Amino acid sequence: MKIEINEKISWVGKIDFELRKFHGDQIATESGSSYNSYLIKDEKNILVDLVYKPFAKEFISNLQKEIELSKIDFIIVNHSEPDHSGALPDLMDLIPNTPIICTASGAKAIQGQYHKNWDFKIVKNGEKLNIGSQDILFIEAPMMHWPDTMMCYLTKDGVLFSSDVFGQHFANPAMFDDLSDKCNLIAESEKYYANIISPFSKKTAKKLNELKSMNLNIRTICPAHGIIWRNNPNQIVDLYEKWVSSYQENQITILYDSMYGNTKQIAENIAIGIQSVDANVVVKVLNVSKTDGSNIITDVFKSKGILVGSSAINNGILNSVAGLLQEICNLAPENKKAGTFGSFGWSAKPIENINEVLAKAGYNVFPEVFKVQWSPDEAVLKNAQEFGINFFKF
Repeated sequence: MKIEINEKISWVGKIDFELRKFHGDQIATESGSSYNSYLIKDEKNILVDLVYKPFAKEFISNLQKEIELSKIDFIIVNHSEPDHSGALPDLMDLIPNTPIICTASGAKAIQGQYHKNWDFKIVKNGEKLNIGSQDILFIEAPMMHWPDTMMCYLTKDGVLFSSDVFGQHFANPAMFDDLSDKCNLIAESEKYYANIISPFSKKTAKKLNELKSMNLNIRTICPAHGIIWRNNPNQIVDLYEKWVSSYQENQITILYDSMYGNTKQIAENIAIGIQSVDANVVVKVLNVSKTDGSNIITDVFKSKGILVGSSAINNGILNSVAGLLQEICNLAPENKKAGTFGSFGWSAKPIENINEVLAKAGYNVFPEVFKVQWSPDEAVLKNAQEFGINFFKF
């Protein structure tokens, strides 16, 4: 399947409508996804990125309909992660001498994954390759989201091949932003940013400033997943500029798991307290053992405050909450407040420890921990509401 971007550039990737989990089982992809590969035909023919290994044979078969493989002059690997480079060994079996353009980190990662000594052409930030009618400008973007990540830019056509940046898990056969449901598209873009890019927001902010200082005339953005931005591509750049800078909405998210319903009651009453102060605040109460983790991460990213609650079990907290804590602490939070609550039988220390973990991760922690021994009565639930009020005002 080929989708024409302009007279020289075609999308030659794979749309996976059935994909429901990504990064193992880490990220829910309810809208499917795509593995984007692009073919540039000029005096030199360039393949930009590939697809995931399970689709290698289909990808190569389709690519052969668009170009004789031996006429591909260079393969650009913007990012070596297997969902973008998985088809590389199959393709290189057919054209083993084709040079692979990547960063130095990219070459190491590709060799580490596929154990082949192909002809790597290492590029650095700002280097150019003339392909005939124009140049390809290489822009290193380390830790957006791997050390090897780079982008490349077609100087005449104004096309930015942005790797994982500006992408989303969103399967749409039309493949363009102006032919997509905008609400779903923006929501999936935000979820993608929250789960994949946000741990590296500071580096992303610097790179966005660098791109702006380069005064590139970006008319189209071609990411490695999801749709192609051709209708005012700056709309996604503008969103990234918002998201990189201590982003928050008027939302508080309450995260919990509960053994016998006691912690659940506390969570629900904290929510009542918060809502009583501000009827316009979005309050989400999520049982972390019954809610997809990547959707939780998206809500945490959007929230100005989070509360984490667990039942105590033995000398610790519930596994679901412990695992979630690790994830939300990896987000490098800025300007977000957090609080802790829970129920216990004989030791409150595991509940109190949640606060310590949140503080160490960089959250602005509400000093009071709301902990209840055994089952809450009406008076305790009223106190939970008061705790919600105080947390909101904190």
